[in-house]
Amino acid sequence: MDAFKGKYERVSAENYEEFLKELDVNFLLRKAATVSTPVMEVSEEGGVWTIKTSTTLKSMELKFKVGEEFEETTADGREVTAKVIVDGNKFVSEQKAKKDGQKSTKTIREFNGDEVVQTMTVDGNDSLVCVQKFKRI
Repeated sequence: MDAFKGKYERVSAENYEEFLKELDVNFLLRKAATVSTPVMEVSEEGGVWTIKTSTTLKSMELKFKVGEEFEETTADGREVTAKVIVDGNKFVSEQKAKKDGQKSTKTIREFNGDEVVQTMTVDGNDSLVCVQKFKRI
């Protein structure tokens, strides 16, 4: 899993705006998110993994121990119970919404050498798949 560590820059995003729309993210935030070029930094210390995603406007930090549930507030403001597991060369993150009317999501980060393919889906909407690709920098 040491191969997961590093800094990656987003090089493409498919269905990202549609994904954010599905989560009821407002127009201005959607526009800001889709025009930015986020950098994702993956690190680990003492069994705690950190995935920090930064843009010029905002930074989000995901800290977790593999296989342990934790509380998280997502970038779009949803309160969720999350859990990250490892499946081969992938981090699989499931975020279960705590509030009625909010949506649960699943994010798979697949590490292939110098590329990370991040696939995001919203529970209950199998037709919408957001794929973002990052390259090691």
